Amino acid sequence: MSAAPNEPVLLRRDDGPVAILTLNRPHAMNALSGELIDALQSEFDRIGKDKSIRCVILEAKGRAFSTGHDLREVNANRDYGFHHDLLTRCSAMMLAINRLPQPVIAKVQAVATAAGCQLVAACDLAVAASTATFATSGITNGLFCGTPSVSVGRNVGKKRALDMLFTGQFIDAEAALRDGLVSRVAAPEKLDAETMALATAIAAQPPQQIASGKAMFHKHMEMNLPEAYAFATEYMAGAMQRDDAKAGIDAFVNKKPKPDWSGR
Repeated sequence: MSAAPNEPVLLRRDDGPVAILTLNRPHAMNALSGELIDALQSEFDRIGKDKSIRCVILEAKGRAFSTGHDLREVNANRDYGFHHDLLTRCSAMMLAINRLPQPVIAKVQAVATAAGCQLVAACDLAVAASTATFATSGITNGLFCGTPSVSVGRNVGKKRALDMLFTGQFIDAEAALRDGLVSRVAAPEKLDAETMALATAIAAQPPQQIASGKAMFHKHMEMNLPEAYAFATEYMAGAMQRDDAKAGIDAFVNKKPKPDWSGR
């Protein structure tokens, strides 16, 4: 099962500087088929070159955000080469989110499991409906969630990740917030508005500072503490020399109106 007849598996609409990507396989619980993985990769490639886009929202249609890899597709071809290629493309797509200049916000309206949970964890931020649930549930189908463990483990830490990975048990939105898998929780009826408000707030900031800051943050998180401080110090000293930082600091010190970075 895939998208509705004659509809693509991934939809895009832009709301000013915010690009909204919608997983559109509701009848298949937005499972990450090879087609959907490739569509996401292509769209991220396009967005990364589009300076008019300042933030990205990743949402989904239907009763699930995503239930992970399409197990019908996986079961239909049991060849190692096919599986390795599928997972390689999926990992590249997840890394594309990390490398995208624009922040990516997952808007999680419902269940996110296995590689769907990985997709949430791969995003820079995530806003979840209070009714959303999360699991790395591959183990209940006889398969340890290896690739999901990479991003989930980096979000929630070793012991919480292994608890999820070993048991496949679901956690609710409040637990996901507590553990760091999501950054905000909203009432279901406020999910759209709160996610867009967050995206709009980010889009109003100086774009080069956001882009370079995102890259700096993800890089230093892989370093030890002294290396991270040295790297961040070098980054920030350079960032202070940029015109956007100079204008913002001058406005604060001299009580001027905040600069308008919308056209920068």
